[in-house]
Amino acid sequence: MNMKKRGKKAQVTIFIIIGIIIVALAVLIYMFYPKIKSSLGLGIESPNAYIETCIKEEIQTAVDTLSPQGGSINPEFYTLYEDTKIEYLCYTEEFYKTCVMQQPMLKSNIESEIEKEIKQEAEDCFDGLKKSYEGKGYTVNLKKGGMFVELLPKRIATTFNYSMTFKKGEESESYERFRVVLNNNLYELISIANSILNWEARYGDAETTTYMNYYHDLKVEKKLQSEGTTVYILTDRNTGNKFQFASRSVAWPPGYGETAG
Repeated sequence: MNMKKRGKKAQVTIFIIIGIIIVALAVLIYMFYPKIKSSLGLGIESPNAYIETCIKEEIQTAVDTLSPQGGSINPEFYTLYEDTKIEYLCYTEEFYKTCVMQQPMLKSNIESEIEKEIKQEAEDCFDGLKKSYEGKGYTVNLKKGGMFVELLPKRIATTFNYSMTFKKGEESESYERFRVVLNNNLYELISIANSILNWEARYGDAETTTYMNYYHDLKVEKKLQSEGTTVYILTDRNTGNKFQFASRSVAWPPGYGETAG
């Protein structure tokens, strides 16, 4: 009798385990069916994922280019520091005078610089997306609109107001806009740069240790150059992200120190 009871208990246990497995499989199929369907060519893969993969590297390259150059892709008014053209963000050519802001709307200017730099690549990405799905038998209607880049806390968001409709047989799916987000703290570095620039414009100098005492993950370097130019280097110690810019404020004439002494 004991053996029979044990056998029945074992059977019940097996049935319970099988039941759990069936329920788990049902849940997994329910959760991942849309992805499975897409991979089998029965549905539409995420066009937004396509655009993100296509354009994200271009956005990163634009940020990596302008960040060490004072926020400009091609600096026009700059000082040369270690073979890098660094834009003057505050400048006066006079001696003893405080500088004048050169980019009072620094954040907006950087957003515009990124937009211009990625514009052609974005066009190519959407054309590539259209051709990709046409090659899969879809009829694609693409309407190109504008785009805008936003520097936000700890991220850079790029929104494309492009609408696309995909049709294949009875299937139809529409997208009104696309958004790509890049994890980057350029927003925070720009905010600190603006604070330093305000000190430069008001007093002709900025105390960098104050910022490092308050922001422990921040490294602020002040490199004094010839003719009164100062290069500021802001570095995030965790990510290595960097923003550099130049200022010329309350400069002294050559030989002033020797004469005064």
